[in-house]
Amino acid sequence: MSRNSKLHTLAANALAPCLAFALPAFAEDPSPSALALPSTAITSSSDNETVTLATPLPAGSRLNLSAMDTPASTSSLTREAIEGRNNLTVQDAVTRSPGITSVATPGNGNTALSARGFSGHGSVMTLFDGSRMYTGAGTQSFPVDPWMVERIDVIRGPASVLYGEGATGAVINVIPKKPFAGEIRNHLRLGYDSYDRQQLGLDSGGSLSERLSYRVTLNRQEGNGWIDRGDSKNLAMSAALRFDASDDLSFTLAHERGDADPMNYFGTPLIDGHYRDSLRKKNYNLKDSAQHYHDEWTRFNTDWVISDSISANNQLYYLKSRRHWRNAEDYTWNSGVGQLERGSYLEIKHDQEQVGDRQSFTFDHSLFGLASKTVVGAEYNRIRFGIDSNSPYNDIGGDFIDPWNPAPGYFHSASVTRPQSDSTTRTFALFAENRTQLSERWSLVTGIRRDQNHIDRTNLVNDSRSDRSLSGGNWRAGLVFAVNDALSLYGQYSTSEDGVSDLATLSPSQQKFDLTEAKQTEFGLKQLFWDGRGEWTLAAYHIVKKKLLVDNPTTHQKEQAGQQTSDGLEATLELALANQWQVSANASVVRAKYDDFDQTVGGQTVSRAGNRPSNVPRRTANLWVSKGFSHNVDAGMGLRYVDERYANTANSQSVPGFTVVDANLGWQVLPDVRLGLQLNNLLDRRYAATAHSGEQWLMGEPRSYFATVDYSF
Repeated sequence: MSRNSKLHTLAANALAPCLAFALPAFAEDPSPSALALPSTAITSSSDNETVTLATPLPAGSRLNLSAMDTPASTSSLTREAIEGRNNLTVQDAVTRSPGITSVATPGNGNTALSARGFSGHGSVMTLFDGSRMYTGAGTQSFPVDPWMVERIDVIRGPASVLYGEGATGAVINVIPKKPFAGEIRNHLRLGYDSYDRQQLGLDSGGSLSERLSYRVTLNRQEGNGWIDRGDSKNLAMSAALRFDASDDLSFTLAHERGDADPMNYFGTPLIDGHYRDSLRKKNYNLKDSAQHYHDEWTRFNTDWVISDSISANNQLYYLKSRRHWRNAEDYTWNSGVGQLERGSYLEIKHDQEQVGDRQSFTFDHSLFGLASKTVVGAEYNRIRFGIDSNSPYNDIGGDFIDPWNPAPGYFHSASVTRPQSDSTTRTFALFAENRTQLSERWSLVTGIRRDQNHIDRTNLVNDSRSDRSLSGGNWRAGLVFAVNDALSLYGQYSTSEDGVSDLATLSPSQQKFDLTEAKQTEFGLKQLFWDGRGEWTLAAYHIVKKKLLVDNPTTHQKEQAGQQTSDGLEATLELALANQWQVSANASVVRAKYDDFDQTVGGQTVSRAGNRPSNVPRRTANLWVSKGFSHNVDAGMGLRYVDERYANTANSQSVPGFTVVDANLGWQVLPDVRLGLQLNNLLDRRYAATAHSGEQWLMGEPRSYFATVDYSF
């Protein structure tokens, strides 16, 4: 079947309802000056702007283009949408956007995502304020708390031309709350939920003088959790100070910090391959288990308008992360003795530091008589990553425990926790982007980036050393056709690269391999309609990723000969209807498969060609409907659907799909006081949020409530 016929079939089967509803809007001729407020276009607390397809945003480009002018699938979640849709974490918020699903486990910092057929931090990159924290050992633990977040921009598809290696599936840019000019405003929140979760949040900002403004946030949460011994606590803080030296020059110093002890839960085991609801709230981890993340992020930004046609931006940053795990992570049913065997006693510590600087210049100019805008820049990072552990994790056997009455036990291992490795990774990149207005309706957006990476790694156990330089180059080109001021069509071709593992922690055997290569073709449309009361988007894509690691059928050694393809469609719809009704909906469908992928099982080579990659659902959908009532009351209800996923590349173990319904209610009881009630998992569905393994599922939270009091002054 041809690529086009695949995409047409996907469109007809999966997105017909969205298309049927939205196509009549093509006849509209809305005026951009009369835009109403769609459901995700929420007024910002700091600048009173609204976010629509026509709003200039950094998502998808450093040229600060609007979504209408960007030849890529992008979306933005505003602060009010994040806080108003029952999102406890940044990942909860992101997975309400089209085609993004969670694959979070304690081992990846509870933050990994899947997009367009590709999973994990190595293919779905998370940025903070436009800068990347390099992932080490598959883990990233910041940012998590959405209280400090002003907006989240999502760029779907390959974006290595913008941010370097490791961005084939998507890029998530988490933008923190920032200083703003004007009267000082404060926001205090108190919250309490079913499982004794308590929240104390503070957000304060405004002008300290004519040229000095600030923003401070603090959020503390702790609770008992919905499983046995499920205590957790989290402290997130941010502070930023902005100095406007002149109308054309400003400096911002910002610092964020997170201290997290999440619920130490590694999943619920299956009994003879079946889920037992009676085990849902059992905790099989140890009494002295540990899971702690400490992250800090310091940035110094300089924004300078040099002239009417030239501006410059510099961001200097320092990142630090300390992580500690001490757990028994695997629980396997032994039918012979009728008990669980608890094993994988692992203790791991991460010590990571990153220093970086990014300098860019933006030029508004003429190119062959055509209006043009160009960004050029350079970026440097130095990442030091140290690992202590009780590797080689070869303890034989484990403890047998009663599944229905598990004894907590204590951590024990025959292997001593000791320093294992230390690495230093240096990266340097040059990048450029350009947008040229070819005619009144046609525009061309191009980009190019060249990366040079060098990794030095020391094995502290045997004092051996290894190093490798890896270079990469990426480019993209996209055409945008503005049918009218409210409808644009686009097409783009882009390339991307991922490492065979995380660059900062490549082992000596992995260092000999090149970066993987991906290429994407994407077409789409974006439209504002009904005089700005609605907007919708549609994107169709085809991605081919080559140089995957596979097992050689003869030698059973690893080689770069594998290939994966993904074809998919994504659609979004935003409506602001009469009588204060608002609707936000999206859906996606993807066909991802291995074209060439061999694995060695029991000494024999087995082909996985035709199989779907792990953690990739075929279909996802999100819906949120809200209604404003008289007497300052509003209510909302949302649905989140994720299709079945496979838990292994053999496609022999699967995790069931799920549909979860959430709801909330708000009452502005006084001009400065708001009461809120969130109802999570309203139907109390039993569902697996993700899989630790094919025989061990991380279950979603049962039905709960969360009551809040917000005071603004």
